[in-house]
Amino acid sequence: MKFPLSLILCTMLSSTVFSQQFDYGKINYEDQLIDRNTIDSSANAVVIQEYGTSRMFLNDDGRINLLFKYHVKLKIFNKDGFRHANIVIPAYKGENHEEYISEIRASTYNYNAGVFEETMMDKKAIFTEQRSKYIELTKFTLPNLKDGSIIEYSYELLSPNIFNYKSWDFQSDIPKISSEYQVNIPAVYNYNVVLRGPYKLTDQKVERDNECMRLMGAKIDCSKISYIMKKIPAFIEEDFMTAASNFKSAVYFELSDSQRPDGSKQSFTKTWKDVDYELKSAKEFGGQMKRKDLYKDIIPNIIKDSPTDLAKAKAIYGYIKKQLKWNNYYGINTEGNLKAVMDNRTGNVADLNLSLIAALSAADLDAEAVILSTREKGLVNKLFSVITEFNYVVAKVNIGSESYLLDATEPLLPFGLLPLRCINDQGRVINLKKPSYWIDLKASQKSTTSYILAGTLGRDGKIKGTITTHSLGYDAFMKRQEIKKYNSIAEYVEKLDEKMTNLSIQKEEILNVDSLDNILTEKYEIEFSVHDLTNADQLYLNPFFINRISKNPFNLSERTYPIDLGTANDERIVINITLPEKYELLEKPKDLGIALPNGGGKYVLQTTLNNDILTITQLKQLSKSIYQAEEYPYLKEFFNKIIQNQKTDLLLKRAK
Repeated sequence: MKFPLSLILCTMLSSTVFSQQFDYGKINYEDQLIDRNTIDSSANAVVIQEYGTSRMFLNDDGRINLLFKYHVKLKIFNKDGFRHANIVIPAYKGENHEEYISEIRASTYNYNAGVFEETMMDKKAIFTEQRSKYIELTKFTLPNLKDGSIIEYSYELLSPNIFNYKSWDFQSDIPKISSEYQVNIPAVYNYNVVLRGPYKLTDQKVERDNECMRLMGAKIDCSKISYIMKKIPAFIEEDFMTAASNFKSAVYFELSDSQRPDGSKQSFTKTWKDVDYELKSAKEFGGQMKRKDLYKDIIPNIIKDSPTDLAKAKAIYGYIKKQLKWNNYYGINTEGNLKAVMDNRTGNVADLNLSLIAALSAADLDAEAVILSTREKGLVNKLFSVITEFNYVVAKVNIGSESYLLDATEPLLPFGLLPLRCINDQGRVINLKKPSYWIDLKASQKSTTSYILAGTLGRDGKIKGTITTHSLGYDAFMKRQEIKKYNSIAEYVEKLDEKMTNLSIQKEEILNVDSLDNILTEKYEIEFSVHDLTNADQLYLNPFFINRISKNPFNLSERTYPIDLGTANDERIVINITLPEKYELLEKPKDLGIALPNGGGKYVLQTTLNNDILTITQLKQLSKSIYQAEEYPYLKEFFNKIIQNQKTDLLLKRAK
């Protein structure tokens, strides 16, 4: 739900719900009586009350700052809930834009002999951690925790960032009884307000706060708005999702415009035409895209053996990945200039990928930039043109009728495949000569792996044979990453052998580890026992020893957000075992063929015994990269059936 603050002010909603502000240290007997079975029987903790306020004020140097105050009271039900007493508060620490945490108070209350005993946190327990170049974390843990403890803490955050007014998450990973956020916004500022998530506000209050501040000698009124939500279910994160912020119930603010002292308005919500101009003229973005002169002397040597434009692009892509190393920092702007990047051979995402664009342009290839928001950051709000919502940039090269998206940060990525972190809805293409436009960010390849086991059962009860694995797409990329963690192929295989407790690797051959455009092939000569000769007439064998699914990745009773795999998946397993003599197949897992609705995928299992050769074939396909929330029950049941069937062993009996 999206609406301008001005609309709220016009409606001036009345409310029967009173402010949920509460005094620190006032613990009630009713707090002690809270029973999780009446709220959420699976919860290990619950927020009893949560209250926050934000207001603007003029600091001593005449600049407008934002003061955010937070106060919360929780009940811890058991030891599994103790983690909610480990508090982490992030603060941004950028150039000319520093946030500060202060006024921290924290207490634990335990009910004993009819009274609450308070244990106050020692200030020495507070420490800071520099998480990244721009983020500092303030951390503390509340003391004297027990089953049934009530904890309370509060703090203040001072920020110069008034463009993105402090947001508020109504949902967290534990349920909340009451959550309220009150904002005081001067009338000269107009914000777009976005309510996100599945749950609606319980109530909302709007009041006028007369003469709340003075700007350039003028008295300014404020709008005091309270957003209230009660009985809020926990938001449970599960595998295969993008940023939780895309789906949690929360309220966000974005500055639209402000009124100057002369009565005119300054607009902050920009059009894409404005953003295009800003990016193209920025020294750290458009200025670096234009630096093809840096590569004009070395490009001829890079592409000398490349007869086509596609071959040239691949050669340049390989060169940049080899020459430049990513420093693990994101950003759409370079940290320096590309000449320094070339000299130092390292840089952030923008340094590497704008270098790639400049190099492609130097070869007279049509190269563009694509700015995007990564999966963990969240979806971009496409109603408004806000540069700060983007945290990543990749290259796009157009060859004939085809376009390829490239990211030089990952040396093991093949040409045209983006890291999964970039597969997040849409990105904005920035062209130095044309207006920008949206592009879908989809995986260009699916994850594909096939396993073929050809083995022979000996009279000693051992199966000897070869497992051959072929990997493509993201499966191959992740496997190459795993292999490269080790000093050698032999070391990798040694660790792999240790993990396979029932199977021994005798010999290995791994092909195309560095040939990224080819199929990654692994061949292992293996040996494992299926019986110890004590009863060779009967043979039990579980055929699901390759990538067995032991746990359902989908366990929620209901999921309110999409299942985002990032890419479609295809896995095939074929097992052929030659038996030493005639056997009968007495028991086997049920031959199975199940399909997801709307062409979403399928699973097929078949077991046969013909001419002393036991054959087990499996096919598991997830044909879509994204499944909607309403498809969740089908996916859950799909995996349940597979897991249940894989619990059954084969029973072979020697024929008489």
